[in-house]
Amino acid sequence: MKRILFLMLLPMMAFAAPDYAPVEVEMEVEQVGPHSYYVQGAAGAATENKGFISNAGFVVTDEGVVVIDALGSPSLATLMRAKIAQVSDMPVVKVVMTHYHADHIYGLQVFKDEGAEVIAPRGVYEYLNSEAAINRLEERRVSLFPWVDENTRLVKPDRVIDQPFGFTLGGVNFRVEYLGSAHSDGDLTVFVEPDSVLYSGDIIFEGRVPFVGDADTGHWLETLTSLETSGLAALVPGHGPAAMQPAESIALTRRYLAALREVMEEAVDEMADFATAFDAADWSEFQNMPAFEEAHRRNAYQVYLSMEAEALAE
Repeated sequence: MKRILFLMLLPMMAFAAPDYAPVEVEMEVEQVGPHSYYVQGAAGAATENKGFISNAGFVVTDEGVVVIDALGSPSLATLMRAKIAQVSDMPVVKVVMTHYHADHIYGLQVFKDEGAEVIAPRGVYEYLNSEAAINRLEERRVSLFPWVDENTRLVKPDRVIDQPFGFTLGGVNFRVEYLGSAHSDGDLTVFVEPDSVLYSGDIIFEGRVPFVGDADTGHWLETLTSLETSGLAALVPGHGPAAMQPAESIALTRRYLAALREVMEEAVDEMADFATAFDAADWSEFQNMPAFEEAHRRNAYQVYLSMEAEALAE
């Protein structure tokens, strides 16, 4: 009898969440479609708001829940999982990662340990196998302790995609588009067909200055120019509130990236130093946007370096 009871409890034991440090942040679930939801992180630097500075979504079907991105710590993902449970008692069966950056991936282990399949874009292993990934995790184990600690791990995907990919779960059709290397080493979007909701990841930052990092801003701009937004009910970006007028959100991110490239390309062509070019430029269109002070100068410098590299490659 004891053996039978033990075997019955095995599935529950396998998916039981570890005791992650509780995190006290405001996390409200917003519904943007019949099946589609998201939680919105605060604007700010990566370690502000206890690491809750990015968005994550989830889509509820009759056969399980699909999560889009996993937040910046196991503690945040555990809180999000509790929020999902208030909407649906179905298990999380898939996690689609729009890209692999620290503020989106450290919560992955919560859903992986539940048994979810992890889907990610090609380019994910360029990040996972890099020193940058190792160093970033070590840094976050300090700057976001105790929510990121020695038990936080980098989770590898179960499926990597490099072309359009679709699946159906519980009668809900999903369309995943691979965008190549734009904001990160690999980016993708998730379109929930019956809801006409697009989860864009970090190729769109709604109402705030984006984080450029080592992105290929040229390809990023091309991606934004070609992105189809007609007929969308809502666009859920990687940061900022859902956009009910997606074309305007795309235009803002596009103008910002174009301005960075234009100013820094001219500086490189004229062999001007970065500080002189940066200080002489008119950034007034963007200076009142959230995260401007935290991200803008660093963004501009990274674009300056990339424009130098592009010039040398010609």
